[in-house]
Amino acid sequence: MKLLVIGSGGREHALTWRLLKSPRVSHVLVAPGNGGTATMDNVTNVDAHTPQELVELARRENVGLTVVGPEAPLAAGVVDAFEAAGLPIFGPTRAAAQLESSKDFAKQFMLRHGIPTAAYETFTDPVKAHAYIDEQGAPIVIKADGLAAGKGVVVATTVQEAHDAVQAMLGDSSLGQAGARVVIEACLTGEEASFIVMADGKHILPLASSQDHKRLLDGDQGPNTGGMGAYSPAPVVSPVLHERIMKEVIEPTIAGMAADGISYRGFLYAGVMIGDGDDETRPIGVLEFNCRMGDPETQPIMMRLQSDLLDAVQAAVAGTLDQISLQWDPRTALGVVMASAGYPGKVRTGDVIHGLREVMDARDEMVVFHAGTALVDGNVQTSSGRVLCVTALGDSVQAARERAYTALERISFEGAQYRKDIAWRAIKR
Repeated sequence: MKLLVIGSGGREHALTWRLLKSPRVSHVLVAPGNGGTATMDNVTNVDAHTPQELVELARRENVGLTVVGPEAPLAAGVVDAFEAAGLPIFGPTRAAAQLESSKDFAKQFMLRHGIPTAAYETFTDPVKAHAYIDEQGAPIVIKADGLAAGKGVVVATTVQEAHDAVQAMLGDSSLGQAGARVVIEACLTGEEASFIVMADGKHILPLASSQDHKRLLDGDQGPNTGGMGAYSPAPVVSPVLHERIMKEVIEPTIAGMAADGISYRGFLYAGVMIGDGDDETRPIGVLEFNCRMGDPETQPIMMRLQSDLLDAVQAAVAGTLDQISLQWDPRTALGVVMASAGYPGKVRTGDVIHGLREVMDARDEMVVFHAGTALVDGNVQTSSGRVLCVTALGDSVQAARERAYTALERISFEGAQYRKDIAWRAIKR
């Protein structure tokens, strides 16, 4: 079977890598792909972007199934276009993807269906937003309502920082239309986990737990990013908390969407803040929903998955996800992101990446997943903010971390930056 994977990041490289493990997959088209997918056997990068271009590509190439990676095509209605054309595709519709494409929609949804989340207000008027900040104080969280490529959240530790964020979004239009409306919410404290599931509109299949590091610098300092590293499993998600998150967050979300007349089919990611206390009673609250797998969480999760991903995706499309169970490598997988100079601000690109061949692992226990790369004249170059995710398996968190960092130290490009403390919480625990 020929597959199509939509997207160009590390998530899509990892999904392509895992889908190719299926004996039923002959070839994968990746639209538009990156420098990593460009160098894989039985993979072709294709230049298609709009929903209609992708539909035409799938028809022309006789694609048997399409998997959507990032949020932008979902918000643009690519799933709706494929379904209208009678083409099988895995991902939520534009209406369902509002859980991610509009923070205000998600907060109203959670409030309506009793899903735990932080108290909030939504603003388009900067004067009222500033007044609300003065009333609430800090710490406080400022979120752009729309899609902002992982850069639309400011966790303000001071009132002035909150005012600056509102001024940037509502006053200076720093995020364009995505920041024309902002959600201001209470700052939840604790430990954040990434809880990702597959859904077919009715049935839910949880994936392995994971935890990522959103701040740029060691010790969870610096600005928020799209993610600087991740590992799976997340020790904070005990069996008790796993069951609670399913019952208090995931199941009400899928049921709530159905009650609102929207069938949710696709990956669903809940960023959950887990407070202090006993697992049976400690507070949990949803920080955000993503209508796709996380990046970089996908990379370690795909490293641990031992089942055929194609089987699960086909069952989700057919509405028979209750007939699927997944097997996981019991070891820990950990990924460290290497980012371009300047990230998450203005980044430099076009730097040649050295050392990739030297760290290749034929046993698939260490894989370098590409994100912001391009193949130019036979050389892999940096092309965006987050460049690579160096991902390794190990018998413990510490072992996986040592293997990943050992490999990372053999890779270089001008201005590379990365965190040196990925999984510090798990190791401390």
